[in-house]
Amino acid sequence: MAVTSKNLRSAQRVHARNPLIPRRLHTAAYGVTLLLAALAVYAAISLLVSYVHIGIDDLYYGRPRTIQLDSFVGHDEPAGHPTHVIAMNLNRQVIVVELPGGDAGKTRTIVGPYLFGADADLTPVLPSLRDVDGDGRPDLLLDIRREQIIYLNKDGAFRLPTPDEQVQLNLGSGQ
Repeated sequence: MAVTSKNLRSAQRVHARNPLIPRRLHTAAYGVTLLLAALAVYAAISLLVSYVHIGIDDLYYGRPRTIQLDSFVGHDEPAGHPTHVIAMNLNRQVIVVELPGGDAGKTRTIVGPYLFGADADLTPVLPSLRDVDGDGRPDLLLDIRREQIIYLNKDGAFRLPTPDEQVQLNLGSGQ
């Protein structure tokens, strides 16, 4: 019996591509697959970033979103204790609680706007104090989604500006 050898690799070579399907269609299919994969990666990263952002806000502001500050604003502070202001987003409703001079017996509540939109219950309400009308008393500003609500410090309490005061505030800001 004689032993012979053949090159099996060249005889059994199978083409990876179907000769009935044009090469351009293969390239387009790979391109579409790559595009869909990139879109899936983008969606996954966006979801992850969103969850991380919400988690950081949970650590910083809690649920419901709450932040507080202390300052001397001239509201019943004869004992030398600052006024305590708590701003919160309680189920999409902006609420500000003021404890003049830190006295819980004189608590005042300001009911602000109702928030609309996706995840509005997770929006932090950021209070700050600044004299916006030039009367020497700090006014309360609430930053909500890069919009500001101004409560003027008048007659020992915070209140919304009247239409005349609103015009003065707009003129003073150069608008």
